[in-house]
Amino acid sequence: MKNQNLPSWMKQLTGFAGIIGASALIGFPAGAHINSNTNVKNATPTQQVAGNVKTAASPAPMASPKPMASPAPMAATKDIVAIASGDAHFKTLTKALTAAGLVTTLRGKGPFTVFAPTDAAFAALPTGTLDDLLKPANKAKLTKILTYHVVPGAVLSTSLKSGDVKSVEGSSLNVAVSAGKVTVSGANVVKADIKASNGVIHVIDKVLMPPDGM
Repeated sequence: MKNQNLPSWMKQLTGFAGIIGASALIGFPAGAHINSNTNVKNATPTQQVAGNVKTAASPAPMASPKPMASPAPMAATKDIVAIASGDAHFKTLTKALTAAGLVTTLRGKGPFTVFAPTDAAFAALPTGTLDDLLKPANKAKLTKILTYHVVPGAVLSTSLKSGDVKSVEGSSLNVAVSAGKVTVSGANVVKADIKASNGVIHVIDKVLMPPDGM
């Protein structure tokens, strides 16, 4: 049957049905107005869920990786004597410890705090003093001087406080802490907290003498 033989109301119904069918095929709701400006290619895709139209879900964000933990600091493995003998600034101190027979003691369990004079500090002694102290006959005097530089326990610079502290020799050392500067019986601490396996070393710029002399 040709459309020209149909009544006008049937022609209108047939045209309306054609629009509905075309809308279903291209994914647009029935009755939507379609014209030459409609861009089907760029239309947003939809999903039909339980009768409601929803846009496609975005992918879940990826979790940030956890930072790697920092390695734990390594403990000191060298004893006080090993550190002193391996340092070019302590050649005279190492020689004096050997002459006084204190190497075995300062390699022991401890712990000890050593205020260690540099080679320059020993060189500042009156002429002939060091050579005289290193003689076997003066071993007791040398031992007395060196043990005056040693304090029982491992005392870091952060724990040093102004006041007197008893040395291994038996006499007291006078510690003064002021404005971040530390002195020990008049000697300046020029480098602090050299950690050893059996204590700690603080470098000083002067050889200390016990108050009752040698």
